[in-house]
Amino acid sequence: MRLTAELKYRLLLEISQKISGTLDLDLVLDHLLDAVRSAVPYDAAGIFALNRGAPAFHRGFSDDFIGGMALRGFDVRPLGGDPMLKSGRGIVGHVIRTGESVMAPDVARDPRYVAGRHQTRSEVAVPILIDGRVLGALNLESDRIDAFTHADLDLLHFFANAAAISIERAVLHRQLLDKKRIEHQLEIAREVQASLLPENAPDLPGFDISGVNLPTWQIGGDYFDYVALPGGQWGLAIADVSGKGVPSALIMATFRAALRSQVRVNSDMTSVMRAVNLLLCESIGSAEFVTAVYGVLDPAMGSFRYSNGGHNPPILLRADGATDLLEEGGMALGVFPENEYEAAVVEIRPADTLVLFTDGVVEVTDLRGTEFDTARLEQVLRANARLPAAQIIDSVVRSTQAYGRAEGYADDFTLMVVKRSGEPV
Repeated sequence: MRLTAELKYRLLLEISQKISGTLDLDLVLDHLLDAVRSAVPYDAAGIFALNRGAPAFHRGFSDDFIGGMALRGFDVRPLGGDPMLKSGRGIVGHVIRTGESVMAPDVARDPRYVAGRHQTRSEVAVPILIDGRVLGALNLESDRIDAFTHADLDLLHFFANAAAISIERAVLHRQLLDKKRIEHQLEIAREVQASLLPENAPDLPGFDISGVNLPTWQIGGDYFDYVALPGGQWGLAIADVSGKGVPSALIMATFRAALRSQVRVNSDMTSVMRAVNLLLCESIGSAEFVTAVYGVLDPAMGSFRYSNGGHNPPILLRADGATDLLEEGGMALGVFPENEYEAAVVEIRPADTLVLFTDGVVEVTDLRGTEFDTARLEQVLRANARLPAAQIIDSVVRSTQAYGRAEGYADDFTLMVVKRSGEPV
């Protein structure tokens, strides 16, 4: 079909009527393929729209690379199962990579061809461009050899150019909707995770307790908790899940549920750690793990019995400025089901301060890449030891942010301070 001025006008009118009134990407692509059929007959066709800002095309497509597609005459299959899209080769892949059109009169003789359907004998494909930038590709296939002409190629270019703006608007609209949906889901997840962290510290005579959790992203993998136990005792926990974001948050919730279910039925510290470790080994992937410290504070005795599962050793700052590191325990949880754990007891004397923290506190780096480290944390604690627990936390936050010259943190930041009141004995 020859591309006359009258035909251009008719096709433009048809395309405009079908796609200009919608921002639905699927409808835009479907309508375009229907409009193409009226001008260029085909046995199979595909139109592929790329996500705006997608990474450079190298060896293959991915779910993030393809913003949308419409197909005619192909078996429906997911992106990952399509040999052409999975490999990133084929005629469509060439068109997207180079921005060049391809007309293959006999696909059996074209080395770029990758079979998408066994009946295809000839193929034509053109890029969809705006200002030289590839938005996608339009592809037609026929069961006959040499089915497409150069006039058909011109028509496809016309269709692609006429639809390019509508396609880009629809892609942007879909990405905006996806972004809003993800943000909404993350906000819900943040609220759920916040509900899993304690709102208030226990009010214990003779003790001042405070904690803070500052996730890197909206949700994170750090955790701290206070658990009321019989006899006026309190379980104190701090944990750090490998990784960040949603996967870590889900593992954190699993750890919390496992720990709380165990401490309420089992008073033996080592048994609790073994049981939680076993539950995590059964519940999370082999690449994930949890480091944690769990301990029981006995206010009447002034003691803290604990077990450390591969976590940063808590610091027990004595009234005279000396420090003890709480290292007794075992390996990280969720790695090996046969792990064994030890427990130890320390005395928290009047004016002593116990500090539990995750690695996000001490791994803050300055402009040269030097970490804040445990030694600097101890210096801040000594300098502010006479302050209430909440103010000690504030001093650590200010010091680490000043050291890293940033308000946020590259890793989740969690800190708990347990301060015993009274004068040194």
